[in-house]
Amino acid sequence: MPCALCGDIIPTEVARCPACGAWARRRDFRAIGIAVFMLLGFNAFIALGSGISLLRLIEPLNGATHDSYDAATTGHQLAPYGDVFLICGIMAMITGLLYMAWLWRAYRQSAGPHRHRQAWVVFGFVVPVVNLWLPPRLVYDVWVNSGRYRTAQRHAVGLLVTCWWACALLGIVLARLFSGSSVNTLADARLSVHLGVAAAAFQALAAALCMANVFQITRLQIRTCA
Repeated sequence: MPCALCGDIIPTEVARCPACGAWARRRDFRAIGIAVFMLLGFNAFIALGSGISLLRLIEPLNGATHDSYDAATTGHQLAPYGDVFLICGIMAMITGLLYMAWLWRAYRQSAGPHRHRQAWVVFGFVVPVVNLWLPPRLVYDVWVNSGRYRTAQRHAVGLLVTCWWACALLGIVLARLFSGSSVNTLADARLSVHLGVAAAAFQALAAALCMANVFQITRLQIRTCA
């Protein structure tokens, strides 16, 4: 493959570029990490913007009455946000595929021991029920095995990873509830808006926390390879 620095071809059997001496695997891994980090930032930005925009609808609904409430107008205002959440879901799947490629490399480069085999880096995200609890365990193992952590630091890492996955799951569930909610009554409309705001907030927080684990694991492993 070509070197990221000088463009010279690096043979597959060597780890350094023969022309400039750059570490091929390290730079390739960093490039994947940067790509995942940027995509996660874009996802967080879209979700945060959607949540802020939805917040503007709360005040008019709070000031409305059952007589003045117009379900057709409110439905027309909320319809685009369903499309936004759909786009966010598609972007999350694209980001997730790249994230799994990054995590596969990070798993292989971490020292171990690991509680699960490397194949679960893929299966853990796609197998139903298993994907509710296994991904954060995989990320936690890779993170703590990429550096030297004390017990308190391991607990902090575990808390951050758990919060990330919990926010991601809540964001997905709330977005589905928002898409299936109705605006037939004023109470239904208020509930729909609050569901949309909560879904956007959890999605943005999940993306931000995922950015933290991608950044830290990539930094630790690049430093180890240096």
